[in-house]
Amino acid sequence: QVQLVESGGGLVQPGGSLRLSCVASGSIGAMGWYRQAPGKERELVARIMSSGTTNYADSVKDRFTVSRDNAKNTMYLRMDSLKPEDTAVYYCNADFRAYSGGRFQTFNSWGQGIQVTVSS
Repeated sequence: QVQLVESGGGLVQPGGSLRLSCVASGSIGAMGWYRQAPGKERELVARIMSSGTTNYADSVKDRFTVSRDNAKNTMYLRMDSLKPEDTAVYYCNADFRAYSGGRFQTFNSWGQGIQVTVSS
């Protein structure tokens, strides 16, 4: 099992910036950031493949940038021009390969989540 640990959240004013980090305890494949606001379902924010290919939710395009450092098993989310509606718990997610049942299989892991609050 790969463990994921997020950091970098906090309180920021509207229009401000934050950078989230997610460190994995082992080698991982595709990674993504999700968020869940109170009373809402968890939603995809951004995803990045091992190759560096990215995709974003329409609500964060041109404001958020996802990146990764494969040598450090770390993913980042740079969030600019933050809005109050970006307030949520942000979760790191990653695929990883492990040997189980006599073969290598792909599994999925979640971080514990980190709070991001955008408010004046």
